[in-house]
Amino acid sequence: MLTGPVARGRPLPSCAGAERRVCLAGAAGQAARARAAAVLREGGLVAVPTDTVYGVACLAQNSAAVEALYRLKGRPAGKPLAICLGDVEQVHRYCRVPVPEELLRDLLPGPVTLVLPRSDALNADLNPFTPLVGVRVPNHHFVRELAKACDGPLALTSANVSDRASSLTVTEFQELWPHLSLVIDGGPTGDDFSPECRLGSTVVDLSISGKYKVIRPGCALTQTLEVLASKYGLRAEVSGD
Repeated sequence: MLTGPVARGRPLPSCAGAERRVCLAGAAGQAARARAAAVLREGGLVAVPTDTVYGVACLAQNSAAVEALYRLKGRPAGKPLAICLGDVEQVHRYCRVPVPEELLRDLLPGPVTLVLPRSDALNADLNPFTPLVGVRVPNHHFVRELAKACDGPLALTSANVSDRASSLTVTEFQELWPHLSLVIDGGPTGDDFSPECRLGSTVVDLSISGKYKVIRPGCALTQTLEVLASKYGLRAEVSGD
């Protein structure tokens, strides 16, 4: 059971009771996006659907919100958060990119996290212990448009307490709801009968030119390696390289 780590920090903007949960059914998407963007700008934490599992997002450039996200997850300070961007073009603003533009666009948008050298444009308080950052451009319209509406990167992590199973529906992380400002319910994000449904995105380190290193196999490993190795000739990084 979550014991309220967020309560020890600055209070988050929140909505009471059922108002905290907003469904995307029908024509509600635009209103939900506007509401979520407003909450994020106030420093809140918002649960969002992605193309893999549910995540919790805050503004990556807001240091207090990033700290609150770490507390929510009960996450070790040395375990980095990814950023979520609205389009591939923004990758170049927040990262140094040692791979061809065509490679980026072959993988993104999609269920892949690319680990790249961070640029000075990214909040120094986000993962200050590493010169790298994981970047997502999910193949999910709502969360991409939300990032665009916020005019900057979202810090994104899975909607579960660290070391517990990822969530495919909002009801699977209800223990977190009291500590969230808003919960965007986009319905199930995966097929619970698929063995890969809860694996999350495939995470690949591309920080060394000409090489790749698989950090987490995730749900799209085969397709990702076809792009990296077969199409672009990148070599797998091994110990001692």
